[in-house]
Amino acid sequence: MTLEEFSAGEQKTERMDKVGDALEEVLSKALSQRTITVGVYEAAKLLNVIHFTLIQAFCCENDINILRVSNPGRLAELLLLEPDASPAASEGAEQPPDLHCVLVTNPHSSQWKDPALSQLICFCRESRYMDQWVPVINLPER
Repeated sequence: MTLEEFSAGEQKTERMDKVGDALEEVLSKALSQRTITVGVYEAAKLLNVIHFTLIQAFCCENDINILRVSNPGRLAELLLLEPDASPAASEGAEQPPDLHCVLVTNPHSSQWKDPALSQLICFCRESRYMDQWVPVINLPER
């Protein structure tokens, strides 16, 4: 090992020690401010919320309309999906569909041909004008 290699190794060790000190400080501050999440499951839950926020921001920036539905059971009925009947579903049962996000694409060349779609688009624009970026829609029970 040459003197240059030894010196570079020492500098790397010192740098790693400084980064380690910085990490320790960040963790200590995060712990005292209660802004730390520990565990894979807990982190995944938090990242899911962040993921939704990023999708929401992307949609707003690209003029993609977003709506929330207040009654997901009715949404499942409309989509011909069976909502989970009981919280204690059997172990081998299939997972209920994720109704947190439903994407509707319009294959027509002009989206204004469909009056129902036009009404929804107008509603979303009016809602954004009133700073309601994700308006809530109540699906009528049938």
